[in-house]
Amino acid sequence: MTSSMKRILVLISGSGSNLQAILDHFSGKIAAEVVGVISNKADAYGLVRAREAGVATSILAQQQFASREEYDAALLALMREYQPDLVVLAGFMRILSGDLVRHFAGRMINIHPSLLPKYQGLHTHQRAIDAGDEEHGASVHFVTEELDGGPVILQACVPIFAGDTAEEVAARVQVQEHSIYPLVVQWFCDGRLQMQQASVLLDGKPLGPRGYASEE
Repeated sequence: MTSSMKRILVLISGSGSNLQAILDHFSGKIAAEVVGVISNKADAYGLVRAREAGVATSILAQQQFASREEYDAALLALMREYQPDLVVLAGFMRILSGDLVRHFAGRMINIHPSLLPKYQGLHTHQRAIDAGDEEHGASVHFVTEELDGGPVILQACVPIFAGDTAEEVAARVQVQEHSIYPLVVQWFCDGRLQMQQASVLLDGKPLGPRGYASEE
């Protein structure tokens, strides 16, 4: 490993399909490497994906700790052991403490299944359908202390058709997630991407409120 190779740490809770997209993208590349995967659930299938790719894994379950603060302190200590340049949240279903988020400020990204700032939180696909939206999508953003509120880096849109179920929309969105998330990770590892206060810079230029390729 060269000194310039970026170290990526991925946090998961479930199947790890976005993790797989990132593993596939960086397979054989010299610019960056996924050095570890941490899950808060021992049965997360993403751990299998990581092991099959030869990536180190760790499990840190909430049940081992008496409080959220104790859990996050242990999680931060574990994350620091991996010495990550970038932390990627890929379906990690926990709200992180302010201390942990601040420690990795500008070095932690998340993907959220909506066109932020719409539909922060859960059940985004059904909420978009219920609202009568004609489009939905996914957003990659830097993580800040506001839940799903960090500055957007890149979004991808999908149509919502009459009669769509939440599962159909989710599947459409996931295809786009698997394209845009590895791309944003690549930008960061290439040194093109940074967070400056509440905005995103790509190649030194500020992005609009909806990120790169924004129409605004």
